[in-house]
Amino acid sequence: MFQSIEELVQMSKPYGSIAELMIRLETEHSQLPREAVVNHMKRNLDVMLAAIDKGKKGVTSVTGLTGGDAKRMSEYIASGKLLSGKTILTAVQNAIAVNEVNAEMGVICATPTAGSAGVAAGVLSALIEEDEIPLDAQLNFLFTAGAFGLVIANNASISGAAGGCQAEIGSASAMASAALVELKGGTPEQSAQALAITLKNMMGLICDPVAGLVEVPCVKRNALGASQAFISADMALAGITSVIPPDEVVAAMYKVGLQMPSIFKETAEGGVATTPTGLRIAKELYEA
Repeated sequence: MFQSIEELVQMSKPYGSIAELMIRLETEHSQLPREAVVNHMKRNLDVMLAAIDKGKKGVTSVTGLTGGDAKRMSEYIASGKLLSGKTILTAVQNAIAVNEVNAEMGVICATPTAGSAGVAAGVLSALIEEDEIPLDAQLNFLFTAGAFGLVIANNASISGAAGGCQAEIGSASAMASAALVELKGGTPEQSAQALAITLKNMMGLICDPVAGLVEVPCVKRNALGASQAFISADMALAGITSVIPPDEVVAAMYKVGLQMPSIFKETAEGGVATTPTGLRIAKELYEA
């Protein structure tokens, strides 16, 4: 099993892709046949797409704090009056949809966490809607994302409570960006560069949920994380590289998480959670 991004990149070469390496390792680890491993990932994909379909129709969270933004974005895209490209905005729309369903207590697939579940799902689904991507390529995207996520989880953190939102949305965005590069024909090295570019941009991002709920600013951070994944992937595919090696970037993120005050790690004691409006919302929700 690989312990670093460098090992992941090198180990993948005999298999032709990171996705294929991950499938082979999973079959060995689980002692399940390849078909069972792939079918399990297919179920994950089905859950992601179902959440998007539900969210785009318009849902409201249990608290009423969030909801309906995916539908609003869908209507905006349909207007054709876009500042950003349609593919990126579709990813934004779908990322919001997943996290609105999460806030509504619906079923989602944590990738890598529930609070960041919209990023990878939003990125992949946008490509599915725009292009005719074979099912095996869709599943490979998720296996590749999982491989990079495994390295981050083992060497840093994917938990907002442990490392701030850089560890949740940052990791999810990096995973999606790396997988996007491979899906578009990039090399494992380019996937690693996309991951590094993404994590560097999101390093230091705090986790400051209003009223301690995974709604504000979490839903919109998933949207922006999805857009970041596309930009980082394009940069890597263009041949742009990170001056700091990917494994060193992951290590730096881990150190930043350790140094981050607890008020910025899912405690709702800092950031937007302690603004006048954030405090008012918390008071209204918990004193009602």
